Order: sequence, then C-alpha cells, then structure tokens
Amino acid sequence: MQLLAESSSKKSYRIVIEGVVQGVGFRPFVFQLAKEYGLCGYVTNSGSGVVVAVEGTPEHIDSFLVMLQQKKPPLARIDKIEKESTSPLNLENFSIVDSLKSTVSTMLLADMSLCNDCLEEMQDKENRRYNYPFINCTNCGPRYSIIKNLPYDRKMSSMDSFAMCEKCQEEYHNPNDRRYHAQPISCYECGPSLKYVTLSGEEEHDQKKALEKIATLIKAGEVVAIKGVGGFHIVCDATNSEAVRSLRENKHRPTKPLAVMFKSLQAIKKVASMSKKEETLILSKERPITIVKKREHTTLSHLIAPNIDRIGVFLPYTPLHVLLLKKVKVPLVATSANLSGEPIIVDEKEIFQKMPFVVEHLLTYDREIVNACDDSVVQESKHHTITLRMARGYAPFSLYYKQKTAKKILAFGANQKVTIALAFENNILLSPHIGDIDSISSSEYFQKTLETLQRVYKFEPDIVVCDKHPKYETSRFARAYVDEHAGVELVELQHHYAHALSCMAEYSLDEDVLAFCFDGTGYGDDGKLWGGEVFVANTKKYERVYHFKELALLGGEVAIKEPRRVGLSMLFASFSLETILQMDSPLVNAFKESEIRTLYSMYERGINSPQSSSVGRLFDGVYALSGFTQSLGYEGESGLILESLSEKSKSKAIFKYFLQEGVVEYAPMIAEILEEPSKEKIAKKFMNTLVHMILTIAEKYPELPLVLSGGVFQNRVLVSMLTQKLREKKRAYYIPSSVAINDGGIALGQAYFAFKNSKG
Repeated sequence: MQLLAESSSKKSYRIVIEGVVQGVGFRPFVFQLAKEYGLCGYVTNSGSGVVVAVEGTPEHIDSFLVMLQQKKPPLARIDKIEKESTSPLNLENFSIVDSLKSTVSTMLLADMSLCNDCLEEMQDKENRRYNYPFINCTNCGPRYSIIKNLPYDRKMSSMDSFAMCEKCQEEYHNPNDRRYHAQPISCYECGPSLKYVTLSGEEEHDQKKALEKIATLIKAGEVVAIKGVGGFHIVCDATNSEAVRSLRENKHRPTKPLAVMFKSLQAIKKVASMSKKEETLILSKERPITIVKKREHTTLSHLIAPNIDRIGVFLPYTPLHVLLLKKVKVPLVATSANLSGEPIIVDEKEIFQKMPFVVEHLLTYDREIVNACDDSVVQESKHHTITLRMARGYAPFSLYYKQKTAKKILAFGANQKVTIALAFENNILLSPHIGDIDSISSSEYFQKTLETLQRVYKFEPDIVVCDKHPKYETSRFARAYVDEHAGVELVELQHHYAHALSCMAEYSLDEDVLAFCFDGTGYGDDGKLWGGEVFVANTKKYERVYHFKELALLGGEVAIKEPRRVGLSMLFASFSLETILQMDSPLVNAFKESEIRTLYSMYERGINSPQSSSVGRLFDGVYALSGFTQSLGYEGESGLILESLSEKSKSKAIFKYFLQEGVVEYAPMIAEILEEPSKEKIAKKFMNTLVHMILTIAEKYPELPLVLSGGVFQNRVLVSMLTQKLREKKRAYYIPSSVAINDGGIALGQAYFAFKNSKG
C-alpha cells in the first residue's frame, strides 16, 4: 500500500549514492521504494553513481534512506551516501530518467553467473526464452566483458549492435520488470546467436544444430573450443583419458591441474568431498573454480590433476554452459584457451591461428568480448577463503576508504599474475587477473587493459607506482609512461612490502604490523632475491627484522624449474663436495658426477648462482631432498605435492632450526631430511617447522598484529595449521581473502602506499 506524504511539511533533497550501484537494478529499486513511501522526484545514473532527487515528509524520507541500505539489490554495494537540501522539486510523481553526464567515479561491474530466475525461465518450455543460450536479467549476465565505457548503458557496450525487439524493449523500459535496464537483454529474435566453425572452414549457423554438433564431438572424445563470457575455453570429456591426454600433449601442459565443470553440486559430490564453506563458494553467484579434495576412485580421468589430492571444480555460470552439460551428460574439462604465458583468447580466428593442433572445432557467438576475463580460482583453508586468481565474478574489484586521495594513482603490479590498480577520490579499483607478462601477446593484453581502465575513468595519473625490480616488464612500462608524461611522479616499491600493504589495504590497516611475506622471488633492497621476509611495517615504512638464510639458485632461473638444483645447493651449503659425491640418495643420483662438480664450481665462485631467501624455493629444495628429482610441470607444483603428502602424516615433530641475528637458519634441517625415509613425514614436519618458526618470531613482537601474505600462503595445510594456532593463542592476524594472496595483490599494495602518502 502506498504511503501518502503530508504536503504541509515537505522537504526536498538531492542524494548521491556511490559504490556498485549501476547495472544491478538499483534505479528500479529506488523507484519502487520511493513510490512505497509516497515520495516525488526522480532517479538517474551519473558518472559518480546514482543521483536521487526526492521530495516528501522528513519522516518518509528518513525511512526511505534506511530501507535504501537495508533492502538494496543483491549485487549492489553502497559505499557512500551524501544528502543535501534543495529547492522544491514541484513534481507530482517519481520517475527514472536518462543518465547524467559527469565525472566518472562509479565502479565497474564484474560479470555475474546465471541467476536462478533465468535458469527457471530457460527450462520452461512455455517461456519465449526456453533454452536461449544468452538469457540474462538485471541480477545476472555479462558486464565487464562487454562494457566499453561508463555510465553502464547499452549503447556503451557490445550489445549496442543488437537492436531490441518489441518484447525486449517492453521489458527493458518497465521499472517493475526484472529486466528493467538489463543492458545485455535479448531473445531469439533480437540477440546474439551461436555458430559452429571448423578449422577447415565449415560453418553451421542454426543454433540448435550448432550446439548438437559440438556436443556430439565432445562425446566422441574430441577436444573443442567454446566461447565463454570473458574468453574461450578448451573443452573435453573429463571422464575420457584419451581426450584429456590429447589436450595435455597438444597444449604442452604435462601436469598442471585442469578445472572441471559439473552440471550440479550433486555431480561434484561424486568425485570430491567438500565442507559446507566450500559448497557455499561453489554455489555462490560468482561461481569461481573452487579447489576441493578429490575422492580416490571416480569416473574422472586420472590425468585431470595428477600427483595431488585436490581438484578444481565449478558449476556452469552461463546459459550456454547449462545447455551444453545437459547435452553431453558428463563433466567437462574447461581450461582457458591460451598458449603458455599468454592471455586468454577472445577471438575465434586467433584460436585457429594459435592452437590449430589443440582444436579443430569451436562453438562461438557474435557478441564481442570487449574485455577479456579469465575464471576466478579460490580455496578454503580451515578458517579463511583464499583467493588464488581474482577475475570473473569478483573483478574489477573496488575498495572504498574514508580518506580521500588528492592525487590520481596508477599501480602497475609485479610481473607475474599481474593486475592493475587505479586510486582516485575515496576508491582503489583493482583490475581482473591479467597474467604473466612474458610474451608480446601478454604485454599487449596488459596495455589494452590499462587503456580500457583509463578510457572508462578518463584517468590521467599524477603518480605511477611499480615494482623495484629493474627488469620487470611492468616496471619498464611504468618508467616509459613517466618519461612520456611530464609531471607524473614515479614511485618504485619493494615487492614484499607491497605484499604486506596489499593485505593492509583489504582491511584498511594503518598501524604497525608484523608482516610475514613468503613467496617465490622478489627484488630485494640489497640486490638479492628475497622471498622469506619478516617486516615490522606500516603504510609509510618497513624494517626487515628477519629473513630466511639465502640459498644459491644454481643456473639462475633454470633452478626454479629444476628443484634438484635447489636441493643440491642446500647440500653444498651443509656438506663437503666429497661427502656429497659419496651419498647414496635419489637427489645425488639424479646428477652425473661431472655435473655435480661443475655446479659446485659455479656455487663456489658465485657464477650464475643468485642468492635467494625465498620460502618458495625452500619448498623446492625440501621437495628435492625428499627424493623428487623430476622437473616441475608448473609453478607451485612442489608445494602442492608436499601439501598432499603432509596430510597423510600425523607427526607433530619439527626439524631443527635456529634464529640468529635476524636470520632464520635451517641448515640443521637438511641432514635430518636425508635421514628420514618417509616422504609424508618429511612434508608434515616441514609444515610444522614453518608454523613453529612464524610463531616463535611472532612471540618476539607480542604487541603487533600479524599480516600473512605472498604466494606461499596459498598452501592450504600451512595456513590451516598456522591460523588454528594463532586463534588458540588469541593472536590478532590478517590474511588476504577477497584479494589474491599471491602477486595478483601487488598492484593493490602499491596503490595503497601512494594513496596513504600522497600530498595534496
């Protein structure tokens, strides 16, 4: 029932609402709420968010503002509401008006998975969108991947080329309809359409037949490509080992785990065991790839995630995925279509140009992907959700702060798992995952993402922040940018300090913290490769109070792919050459005597043997000392294997180590590992030892909260054990959750530093 305002005490206000308030059904929500309280005025989108002009009694306006926050749409996020009195509006009703032109500061929206309402409609034979592959509404569907500019209107997206039919227009313009101003709205009559294409040039434009053809090929064991929201997936039957083997061989991906898409949570339960928290993640509107524990005996191919006990699973997040799974009736491998080190492919021609030996058949559609966006990857530790890749569903990701920066800040990130951050006014915006910048294609993708963010926000930075590493491509980009733009300040920030700041930014921390920053490598202040750092830090400065004893990386970057070299380096640090040559161990036996002597000479002379304090490399060394001598198939493989092994042991023992003058000295551990025959016990004792080291150092700074950041803390077992101990001790700690804990969070830390230290 509509409430009536008393005309004798009317007030008029202009209300500006900032946050995630465009493309989420916020204007029709405001419209309906205003009518409920008998208010007059209008609501519109603007560059800063949503503007509401409202007139009514003070009581009704106050109630309206309360309900605005309590009942907001599910995808909306309100960061700030400003209200100011205005002259009387003299309007007789409330309406929704076209977007205003103004300075852009509203937040970009992430692509969202298919909602339950749309899922029900597409399964209803009487609905006009029955089995429609592109069904969406205000609460779901593509956003970031199709947007060209803000405000988020259809004409600013790749849907601009699709003229709405009469029925879609009616829904689009009806404030009481779920599809009111849903920018990707379409149907069979007016929307995008599917197309089947082959390497040889065959095409099928009938949508039903195109879907049938690709489903038939998958069931026959073929590897195909399918266009998703933010790029193509390489897809095959996850129960067919020959198909999976073909994908691995042709994509040159020997052991890296492959994500699997299932039709339902019940189907996932047949191959994996999950906690309630993991189930919630899998079912969430973001639909991330979620890392869960594999069951031992399932119908899935043993090649999906070899050598580890975990598997990445996810549910269909587009209507096309739903239709495909319904046709094939088996779980599907769905891995990003890209060459190693390159970004996800968004163009069908590029698929055949770059991956002709991987796929010969693809299913595509004619709506352009403006902005590429990979799948997000998350996992649950005992107490926390850990983000491994922040992309579709979560990013672009924005944080709002009470403080306002006087400068515009652009942060370029690291060189792996790269993201870009913009800081302006009260906000820091973090881009989706871009990837490793180690190819021409990935550099171009980085530049395109940067151009998109700058175009959308009309963004010209006053400050550019980059990593201190002189050879990072992103640092070169940053220096080149500053050289080309007079008056722009360059800030170079130490890698691990940025890791600490990334976590601090997520929780708006400004006080002193004790930061444990453990990862693979990062350029240190002393020119060495850091990666096992303990800082006392705040938003202005840091002091390196502890670090792990450096080890030599024999052969430089080669050692990162060959852990046996790291293990041998650890032996060189503890034993004489002759003693090592007499050892009967898998590690020593993995080398010829001449190789060991040559590498020892390199070690002694410091030739191509950079020093590293990295805990990531320490994992590699322990992996090799345990008897694993093969090269790694992907980054972090040694850590995942040790994680899996550690869960098979109940040992509570630790290896010997000591702290001396700010150095974590683990040399005593090496001899103990060589004497331990059980790989499982080695792995568990190593985890126990790392936890013990962290707790021991933490006790020396009892007044400081802990920050845990860096790629090593992707290790679920390590984090679960450590956080359990910290909770038992009632010790305050912070660990990244919404933001990627690895180098994907570096740009946020860089931006936060400049945000906190820029002067007006």
